[in-house]
Amino acid sequence: MTQDGKRGLSRRGLLRGILALGATATIPSSINRVHASNHQVLADAEPVGLHEPAPGEHGVFMHGVASGDPLPTSVILWTRVTPDPAAVLGSGLGPAVRVGWEVATTENFATTVRSGTVTATAAEDHTVHVDPFGLEPGTVYFFRFTVLDGGHAGHVSRTGRTRTAPADDAEPDALRLAVCSCANYESGYFGAYSDIARRAVAGEIDVVVHMGDYLYEYASGEYPGKHGIIRPHVPTWGIRTLADYRSRYGHYRRDAELQAAHAAAPWVVTWDDHEIANDAWSGGAENHGDLDGDWSTRRDAAMQAYLEWLPVRGTSPSRGGRIYRTLRFGRLAELHMLDLRSYRSAPGVLHAARRTSTERTIMGSEQFSWLSARLATASARWNLIGTSVMMAPLNLLALEEMVLDPVIELLGLDLAGTPVNADQWDGYAVDRARLLSQLLDQHPHGRTVFLTGDIHSEWASHIEHAGRIVAAELVCTSVSASNIDDMLRLSEDNPVSRGAETHMLRHNPHISHVELDAHGYSVLDVRHDGVEMSWHRVADITVAGAPMHAGPTLRYDGARLRETRSDESARTNRGSLNAAPGSR
Repeated sequence: MTQDGKRGLSRRGLLRGILALGATATIPSSINRVHASNHQVLADAEPVGLHEPAPGEHGVFMHGVASGDPLPTSVILWTRVTPDPAAVLGSGLGPAVRVGWEVATTENFATTVRSGTVTATAAEDHTVHVDPFGLEPGTVYFFRFTVLDGGHAGHVSRTGRTRTAPADDAEPDALRLAVCSCANYESGYFGAYSDIARRAVAGEIDVVVHMGDYLYEYASGEYPGKHGIIRPHVPTWGIRTLADYRSRYGHYRRDAELQAAHAAAPWVVTWDDHEIANDAWSGGAENHGDLDGDWSTRRDAAMQAYLEWLPVRGTSPSRGGRIYRTLRFGRLAELHMLDLRSYRSAPGVLHAARRTSTERTIMGSEQFSWLSARLATASARWNLIGTSVMMAPLNLLALEEMVLDPVIELLGLDLAGTPVNADQWDGYAVDRARLLSQLLDQHPHGRTVFLTGDIHSEWASHIEHAGRIVAAELVCTSVSASNIDDMLRLSEDNPVSRGAETHMLRHNPHISHVELDAHGYSVLDVRHDGVEMSWHRVADITVAGAPMHAGPTLRYDGARLRETRSDESARTNRGSLNAAPGSR
């Protein structure tokens, strides 16, 4: 999100732009309000407690447990140990401590199948990562950690629940992914994570896929939302150093809702920009100025803290490594997680000639070659590509006749042809065209789905190339970070948002669904004959333990997107869906 007026319309500017277009258009004089009875409310679920460690958890393991990046025979296990009061987050202080780990097939650990020891040290902020190979494919396991020496010897962590991936040649009937992104601690509570935890424990979610902006780097009060600071950031200043980033991660991980989601299922993650700095690219960021110190030092610190605090298989690009990677789920799906910040060219307002320059890249040559090779040899039914920013074109210029010139000038729209959001794939047209050309040549049946976050709203689109549909893009909304109604300080589902949604659909025929006000997450159900994305919405992010509402469900079978379930709010907000070409 660029600050207004600096680099045209990025994420925050995009939302303002959509609003302005909707506001200047004709808005229905009367809109049916949706009553709570029209929603499917998950009222029977017990809310997860907040702020304090989970019952039975000792302060030595105050940051919970987590797992991630499942393979058929292993999964990364994670925890953070606080061996004594000196081991303050990011301080580099505190003694090394030996930690035992156990993996079992039963929650009471009556049948332990793997165990071992690992040492937590200040060099890694007392975080530990364990990769316990030798597990069975497609199996639910339970894990825990125990302090083995020092003053807290014998203390045991909470129990985590995880699951290995199916064998590479297995034929699973289904894969269920929770897809989420953009969790701003100051904007509200993490009700989406609570619901993910409940569903995972109930066996309704296999893996959580986080598309980035796991945390926000801003100073307290810089970007809180329409309700102000619901709960303040720690540290309160904008984070810049390794100690800062470690402290912010540790503060997030004291949140019980986030802890519950990490403890309930394995996570697969990538970063977007706010894990480092707003609108980050390979050589800098919008939210990094001369007073913020050396860019490479800040970037390296942010990447180190990320890899310490999350259960991810990866090495920092600053150390010659990478976090882009592929995870396979039998013959059903391969999930390719991209890194769209470490290698990209500088963003900005670009004229058409520069947007199509072969020198501009969002992926970098090595990552593009890697993905190209993976897609060329893909043998699974579905290609799932995790891309932190939107792939689908999103250009509002078709609506310019509806908007006064002063409004366009204020919002920074370039009538010569600049995309609305050059921070997305729109700003890197050559990389997008190359990738879509390969998909069209090698996967002409459209068995590709892009999973996206970043834009704080719900979207579903056909991805077209050379006049044919080659993929679908399904976008989750934010867990809590501000969206349209927050920025306008209006109520959710207001006439301005509804008008903007109507005009986005009317003038972007490849878009099948857009909802600009809701917070929450999505569930992707992958099956042999199609994928379904269902959106789940938090009733009120300012209320701890708020109930969830079920949004619409859209199905993609490789040829078209269609709605398979809608609630009254979805019908009212969106009107008719845009069908795939030739499907009406």
